[in-house]
Amino acid sequence: MTSDLDPLRYPIGHFQAPENIDENHIQAWIAEIEALPGDLRRVVEPLSESQLDTPYRPGGWTIRQVVHHLPDSHMNSFIRFKWALTEDSPQIKGYFEDRWAKLPDYSSVPISVSLDLLESLHQRWVVLLRSLGPEDLSREFIHPESGSTSLVESIGAYGWHGRHHLAHIEETVSREGWGSGFV
Repeated sequence: MTSDLDPLRYPIGHFQAPENIDENHIQAWIAEIEALPGDLRRVVEPLSESQLDTPYRPGGWTIRQVVHHLPDSHMNSFIRFKWALTEDSPQIKGYFEDRWAKLPDYSSVPISVSLDLLESLHQRWVVLLRSLGPEDLSREFIHPESGSTSLVESIGAYGWHGRHHLAHIEETVSREGWGSGFV
């Protein structure tokens, strides 16, 4: 069931893994992961403190929360990749991202800290991703709620995840008329 907020919640739609994932998909997803830190920085650095505290949709996170969420989420994914590459189908731990977004660091730490963290994390993650062969990509982890996920599907999901949140911010900037050079 869709709601009036779905276009704001999912500006690029939901992630759908292709039925047959090929090398072109994988390389495109890795390129998205690699580009995200620079793209995010380009969009959010010009924003004022009050603009950063603007929700991207009614009842949604602020832009600041989204910026802090991205490295938290992607760190969790990076660690899940490491577990899946070093253990047999590990059961991973989920986390309450909505609760994390309410912790004090989301409101008091400058976004530059999370931008730097995301950049460093993605440098390491991309090196790891580009080193994976077909056997590695077929490895999986087990999420307590969503079940088994292969690493190749997770690459696609996190390429989408970064673009998804970047679109939240870009659309807010555009909707609010805050700038014309970066959307």
